[in-house]
Amino acid sequence: MDFGNIPTIILCGGQGTRLKEETEYRPKPMIEVGGKPILWHIMKNYDHHGFNRFILALGYKGNFIKDFFLSQQAYVTNFTLHTKTGKKSIHSSYNEDDFRITFVDTGQNTLTGGRVARLRDYIDTDLFMITYGDGLANVNVRKLLEFHLAQGTIGTITGVNPTSRFGLVNVDKNGIVQGFEQKPKLHDFVNGGYMVFNKEFFDYLNEDDMIEYGFLRLVEKGQLSLYPHSDFWFAVDTIRDVEEANKMWYEGGAPWADWKNKCSDGRNASGLLRETSGNEFLKNLNAK
Repeated sequence: MDFGNIPTIILCGGQGTRLKEETEYRPKPMIEVGGKPILWHIMKNYDHHGFNRFILALGYKGNFIKDFFLSQQAYVTNFTLHTKTGKKSIHSSYNEDDFRITFVDTGQNTLTGGRVARLRDYIDTDLFMITYGDGLANVNVRKLLEFHLAQGTIGTITGVNPTSRFGLVNVDKNGIVQGFEQKPKLHDFVNGGYMVFNKEFFDYLNEDDMIEYGFLRLVEKGQLSLYPHSDFWFAVDTIRDVEEANKMWYEGGAPWADWKNKCSDGRNASGLLRETSGNEFLKNLNAK
């Protein structure tokens, strides 16, 4: 199987209302971490594992995303432009990304299930992957795909253990407080957003509902698997999350960026173990 030809759908069309301070002017996947959009970081992880074919499900301010990739070379190089002929001379080196991107407008207010359903004609392989445009993780998508094939189900989602946003109180049966846990890692799984599906999944989607309803239809048939990911995962949902992600990029070695972190002992560039969630990583970073 030619893994490199398997496309990855990235859901980029939502309005990101919880980040209104940023998304009033640009779509959520274009919020910058380390001077690059979150979307770029996600694509770099897939490319690192050999998957460089992407289908972007655009919606809210989708032209902002198109403009970024069409003009990326101009943003990062010095050049001379002859406006009459359009001829351009590049004066500085440019480490160009090797992405193959299909841009598809899936509607301004379309729900996630509908966005994926509208991409059916763009999927020309038996398998395809889906992810959201707002999560940073070092998921090994090649191992995820291998797990999916071994399971033999129509779909596989990645399960992660999120960090509680609140401290927990431990209490005994008599109502006596025994201690506190500061934002511990929870034991239950949530969908980490890195998913693989057989093309048959389109038969479980409706254009007028969320993708999660498609998951529930798979569950009813016993056709949804979970790939556990215990390493780094961090959802970017608030301004504070954006600030923390940038702190990790500039001061903590960016634990989601396996293409950047080359250490062979499982540690990132700052020497901190990456077997952790985003908030736990920050706690260690702040303690240095």
